[in-house]
Amino acid sequence: MWLVEDNDTRLYMLGTMHALPAGTDWDEGAVGKAVAAADELVLELSPGELAAAGGEFQQLAPRDAPLPIDRRLPAPALAAYRALEASGNGQPFGGDALDDWAVMVAMGQRAAQNARLSPADGVETGLMAAFSAAGKPITGLETAREQLMLFETLDPATQRALLTKAAAGAGKAVAEVEALTAAWSRGDVKALEAMVNEDVDTVPAARAAIITERNRRWTAWASWRMDRPGTVLVAVGTGHLIGAEGMPAMLAAKGYKVVRVQ
Repeated sequence: MWLVEDNDTRLYMLGTMHALPAGTDWDEGAVGKAVAAADELVLELSPGELAAAGGEFQQLAPRDAPLPIDRRLPAPALAAYRALEASGNGQPFGGDALDDWAVMVAMGQRAAQNARLSPADGVETGLMAAFSAAGKPITGLETAREQLMLFETLDPATQRALLTKAAAGAGKAVAEVEALTAAWSRGDVKALEAMVNEDVDTVPAARAAIITERNRRWTAWASWRMDRPGTVLVAVGTGHLIGAEGMPAMLAAKGYKVVRVQ
């Protein structure tokens, strides 16, 4: 978590994990104090938009015409994909009928389930409960459709590159999710940065659309918000707060004093 402040405004930026193992302690120390002190909570998606995300996915994910997965993936990646699909509850992904990006989302969800991570135990769920109980406002930085359209509007080659990379690494997906969660739990920013960069740097167009451009928009919002008094907790995926293109670095480049507080 990082803090940007001036004479009348404090902006806490908390890097989250959207899904966590049950019983994970994350709201102690400086984080707990920030939750108590904040006047409002700002997430990637407001509670209403988060509730709408499933419906938006159902609208955007289907292909215009089915395309078998075995025609999209090379043999080794296809084998790893099938093994992940058969794992856990064994429910088919239905990938033949989905866009490449949506298949990748389904794979990520299965890996998280296999690693025993649950959105119900994620940071956003806990924060929404705490702020709702305190009667404090909760807003979002984007809509569910805007978020999913970041993937939907990726060019076909970029989508296929992402899917192929995800499928090729499917055999290590659970271990990688567990390693990412462990690095986050101990606050190891260098390890997090290495893992996130390894995941997206091989597909520059995806990094630009999904991380960098969003960080620029959110940093512009943060600059606007710093001109208004109050204490705000901004909680977004940890990947948006680390590295040279993370929000703390972008705000520091604008002249703000940014301090890591936990």
